[in-house]
Amino acid sequence: MTGNALLRIGYLIPEFPSQTHAFFWREAMALEEDGFAVRFLTTRRPGVQTSRHAFTDEARARTASLTPPGFGVMVWLAMRPGQLARALAYIAGLRESSIGARLAALRLVPAAAALARIARAEQLQHVHVHSFANAAHVAALARLLGGPGYSLTLHGDLPVYGRDHRAKLRHAAFATAVTRPLARALADEMPGLQAPVIAMGVDPARFAPVTPPAAPPLRIITVARLQRAKGHLHLLRAMAALGAEGLDLEAVFVGEGPDRAMIEDGIASLGLGERVRLAGPLGESDVLAALHESHVLALTSFGQGEAAPVAVMEAMACGLPVVVSRIGGTADMIDDGRDGILVPQQDEPAIADALRRLATDPALRARMGRAARARAVADFDHRKAAAALGRLIRAHAGR
Repeated sequence: MTGNALLRIGYLIPEFPSQTHAFFWREAMALEEDGFAVRFLTTRRPGVQTSRHAFTDEARARTASLTPPGFGVMVWLAMRPGQLARALAYIAGLRESSIGARLAALRLVPAAAALARIARAEQLQHVHVHSFANAAHVAALARLLGGPGYSLTLHGDLPVYGRDHRAKLRHAAFATAVTRPLARALADEMPGLQAPVIAMGVDPARFAPVTPPAAPPLRIITVARLQRAKGHLHLLRAMAALGAEGLDLEAVFVGEGPDRAMIEDGIASLGLGERVRLAGPLGESDVLAALHESHVLALTSFGQGEAAPVAVMEAMACGLPVVVSRIGGTADMIDDGRDGILVPQQDEPAIADALRRLATDPALRARMGRAARARAVADFDHRKAAAALGRLIRAHAGR
């Protein structure tokens, strides 16, 4: 802990804790090292099987769910008619949303009341929200209900998070973005807004290189939800093409998701059943072990929603070269040809060419891996990111 005074903050994440939330836990722990007391909050508590990480039980115990709000929250809200009127006016003013969407947004008011009530009872001086969807509305409504100031981090393309983003930003103390393209999107949404870039990060002391396994085969790892937009099928087709050339490749897909059956069908139809393993969701320690058993990470996503994938940072910290689509902020993360290879979205020949280069040139793999590690240490250290966020929170807390 530093010499700064202890500052109590809320840390609001939708459906926390779940499998994709390792970064948020790391950042929060780094904030606590820096003199913050973090109260985890969520708009909806996920099921008990949605996270395999070692921190899951502690995170669940430390997290207050804002829904369902409970009778006491409704009484608290009814006793504040003036503040309730301001909250209802906020929802009525969501002009980019349809009337039906505004009516549906009324359910956010009790969640906001729960947030304001917890903040008052626990003396939270600020709430940071890791979302631009309904959780951002909840924080804005809580502010109107007498709750603390709040801030927001944008993690992906704005259209993914619904509409009426100006309303979410209007009362925010500040906003940050995880990549430069997302920061520009925020500036376009609200001219004059200064949105600093604070990247997500990894622990480079833990995610560190080990001696790579002998090759061939070239061992490829993908860490992503099993859904169409993550591009698993494009990677599979590139692998099949390389296999037809005689290259020796294997892959492990870490993650779970709604399109598992589609991916299983793709593996079978391409004759890759002996080459590709679906490992399912893994805890952070098992992900690290899988990275240490691999030579290359591939993430061939397409469309919207991808920004600065933490799985790519983790692989780079482990000294793996990466093959990644040009999507979101990946061009910010990777110096193409130096610490990884960027490929056009859905371009299977380009994916195959990148993997071919890495499979046939061990010196290139080693050189890119060293550069990837150096980049991760310099730019993706989660403690640096947490320190930057902490400075902003300290500058605005209590206002």
